[in-house]
Amino acid sequence: MSTNVYDILLERGFIEQTTHEAEIRELLGKERVTFYIGFDATADSLTAGHFLTVMAMMHMQRAGHRPIALLGGGTTMIGDPSGKSDMRSMMTRETIDYNAKRFHEQLSKFISFDNDNAIVANNADWLLDLNYVEFLREIGVHFSVNKMLTADCYKQRMEKGLTFFEFNYMLMQSYDFWKLNQLYDCKLQLGGNDQWSNIIGGVELIRRKEQKPAFGLTFKLLTTSEGIKMGKTMKGAVWLDPEKTSPYEFYQYWRNIEDVKVEECLGLLTFLPMDEVRRLGALKDAAINQAKEVLAFEITKIVHGEEEATKAQEASRALFSNGARSEDIPTTTYTKEQLADGIDLITLLVDTKLAPTRSEARRVIQQGGVTVNDIKVTEFDKKFAINDLDSDGALLIKKGKKGYHQIKVD
Repeated sequence: MSTNVYDILLERGFIEQTTHEAEIRELLGKERVTFYIGFDATADSLTAGHFLTVMAMMHMQRAGHRPIALLGGGTTMIGDPSGKSDMRSMMTRETIDYNAKRFHEQLSKFISFDNDNAIVANNADWLLDLNYVEFLREIGVHFSVNKMLTADCYKQRMEKGLTFFEFNYMLMQSYDFWKLNQLYDCKLQLGGNDQWSNIIGGVELIRRKEQKPAFGLTFKLLTTSEGIKMGKTMKGAVWLDPEKTSPYEFYQYWRNIEDVKVEECLGLLTFLPMDEVRRLGALKDAAINQAKEVLAFEITKIVHGEEEATKAQEASRALFSNGARSEDIPTTTYTKEQLADGIDLITLLVDTKLAPTRSEARRVIQQGGVTVNDIKVTEFDKKFAINDLDSDGALLIKKGKKGYHQIKVD
């Protein structure tokens, strides 16, 4: 192996914490390492939040290491308290199994599972049939409750009440690492920084129980400058599934991120050389938009393919330049009957999700933040009907500088 992948991840900004930095770097430089990342199957698609982790897996596999994508068919039935102020809602086994299957399909776009280059495992295979007494005797004896209660993932739940149900989660995740170590000689667990306490639990369990080396490494979490997790919009999560977040909407999300986050995201979420990342990140004022275009295109290309990325970029440029229409712009379709008597602007804003509520729609209209076919509209009760459609047969509603939606007739 020429360049040590540890140095690549470090330079690109991934690494936040390590259990044994020098040993991990040495290990990754001298042998093919089997590592794992866990994905609790809480939805039927991966999100933009998962994408940083997926990129790390891709870097590791490109460097010759072997990823295990561990689907949380078992742990999802408990729910990880990390980063949560409330207990997760419980899901049925059928829903969790379906979600895990979808995760596997999506991960296969980024990771090669052929010829033992990567493994997909599901912790339901060993967690759901555990004998509780045996589990306590085998695993529970290695955990100090005093030490567990100092972990951040538990501390923030103590005020509202941490259930014993959730308290088991750290033991379950640690057991996963031990099990993967037994089955596949997995030596390294990777995850987001909110997983630090759980990862340490697994590392220490293997070292105590097996007298073998095991390691943990966490990645930084993608956040806005206010510290809020990135990957959320007014509509909700930014999904990797094109049916849930269209390639255009996905592109627009990254095209519109804060200036101060551009260089960081280029390093973490693209494969551009770091010299180019630094050059683009140094652009100022209006020129930073060029860097944002590159960022949005590169990420959309990895997730949705070059053709979709090109279409999204062209649609975005058309809107930014002259308000031109495009088939790739998010579109809501009404019937001729619905538009016969006209639909008021507040309803249009809520239906298109440009505004989450009618009161928010009213506020943004009164403040002059809405245009329809490039004309500012300040009367919130103004109705739009079929005869208001332009020559392309559309209404283009624009909210602020970045919110666009197209109305068409079926």
